[in-house]
Amino acid sequence: MDVKILGLVFFTAFVAELGDKSQVLTLLFASNKSASPVVIFIGVSLALVLATGIGVFAGSLFGHWVNEKMLAWISGIGFLALGLITLFRAIQLSQ
Repeated sequence: MDVKILGLVFFTAFVAELGDKSQVLTLLFASNKSASPVVIFIGVSLALVLATGIGVFAGSLFGHWVNEKMLAWISGIGFLALGLITLFRAIQLSQ
């Protein structure tokens, strides 16, 4: 096991997940006094594991067909486009 890659993936994913929709959703479910924190933890963990598994599977498939550099460009452009769309919607809502 490559510990450097493991550490990089862990740190990057951990920072990316801080304050995202999944964490807010988890916080809201956990604030329900009638809900078991253990059940919430297990449910959210299973959902994140499944979503991550799909991402790893799709990434490994795309990695066979698409050049890594091209995939990085496509991903970057996609994130920029989503960011710009979000920014323009926020500007429209504030007017």
